[in-house]
Amino acid sequence: MKNQYMSKGLQISAASLLMIAASQASAGTFSQDKLPSEVRVPAGHEVAMHTNAVGNITWECKVDAKDDSKAAWAFAGPRAVLSDTDGNHVVSYFGPPATWESLDGSSLTGTQIAVSPSEKGSIPMQLVKANESARPGALKDVAYIQRINLNGGAAPATGCSIDKVGHKVVVNYSGDYLFWKMK
Repeated sequence: MKNQYMSKGLQISAASLLMIAASQASAGTFSQDKLPSEVRVPAGHEVAMHTNAVGNITWECKVDAKDDSKAAWAFAGPRAVLSDTDGNHVVSYFGPPATWESLDGSSLTGTQIAVSPSEKGSIPMQLVKANESARPGALKDVAYIQRINLNGGAAPATGCSIDKVGHKVVVNYSGDYLFWKMK
């Protein structure tokens, strides 16, 4: 009985590694020529993993920091499934703090260093400087995370007023996350 469970665990681990390898197979050269300069990854890096995200952003109605007689939508956190080009779930994204966790156990947090507007109604493109993953795996040695090709996720244009403070809204979004390593 014990060997049966160990064998099943090894099969699951092998399947996870195959999915991650498949997502990395689509990695490599990626032209940033059409991206705004603010969110371009510095020279000397290459795409280690390209993922497609489907998820949501939670916005909370809070008292405006500049004028306590008003309220404004404030970012409360993301949640998304990042899949390889075959649609296999390879990374989970959640926060705060913003965390990317691979199915192989490696995980990252990071610091936003730049944003650039996306299409109307969409969250901005983003460049994040990654903190080192403490565990080996697909996210080990990732230096930057780039969020591009976004659709949706922006805070609602209306619905937040001083009498609605504490109200939360979840807005769906999709986009691409590229994980960059040194060449």
